[in-house]
Amino acid sequence: MKNNPIIPYILIMAFGIGLIFFMSLEGAGNKEEIAAEHGEEGGATEEGATASEGAGGEELVSACIGCHGGDLTGGMGPKIAGLDAEHIVDVLTNGIEGSPMTPGLRTGAEAEAIAEYISSLE
Repeated sequence: MKNNPIIPYILIMAFGIGLIFFMSLEGAGNKEEIAAEHGEEGGATEEGATASEGAGGEELVSACIGCHGGDLTGGMGPKIAGLDAEHIVDVLTNGIEGSPMTPGLRTGAEAEAIAEYISSLE
């Protein structure tokens, strides 16, 4: 009987997939510990709200970085650092026709927090 040369590769592949699955579950279960090791805050903020409930402009701006650059001085999209807060709230709420800035991206307190943060940048 001949040994099939593909069997070791199939076993390695199955082991790798199993390992990836296990590590994903382990990481999901320990996300707070991992965040604490890296100095990130994923739990409560100073006001006692969770990060998603009480996120300030700096956290919310992460969605802008893809187009406007890491420091918001331009990239695929224009420079937005230092713009007028009222203009930023208007764009986030009403959008810009013909651009990826569609109406309703952010509204209310989130739009105001983002606008305050961006307008404070130079």
